[in-house]
Formats: sequence, structure tokens, C-alpha cells
Amino acid sequence: MSTTITIRLEDEVKDRLDRLAESTQRSKSFLAAEAIREFVENNEWQIAEIRSALKEANAGDFASDRDVDALAKKWKVNAR
Repeated sequence: MSTTITIRLEDEVKDRLDRLAESTQRSKSFLAAEAIREFVENNEWQIAEIRSALKEANAGDFASDRDVDALAKKWKVNAR
């Protein structure tokens, strides 16, 4: 199932979308829907990760100073 929406684009973006659609032999609608789908998935993932991190932080689930120092030493040694 799909639905129709209307969006406003800057002229330059619309021109670029036109060229991309022609180059890829895809419709502008397909490309716009794909871009929106990817944008939504990425933002949903980021929000979920932020919420998870906040939950951990609120529970006091942090790395100790010792853990952070050990990790820093590891990266300094392996960075060469």
C-alpha cells in the first residue's frame, strides 16, 4: 500500500532529482520515496541508540576510569 504526499523542493534540488531520475532510469517518485525511507530508517536507528544510551547513563552504567585508560593505551599502541 502506498500514499501520495506533496513536498516543496528548491529548484536546484528538483533539477538534480530530474537528472538523477533520467540517469538511473527511475522515476522521481521512486527516488524520493527511497530517500525518505532511508532517512526515516537512519533517524529511527539514531533515536533508538540515543534512548538506549540515556537509559544506560541514567542507570549509572559508565566505563570506569581504568577501562577508559586501558582503551586509550590500546589505541595508542595499535595506531602506529
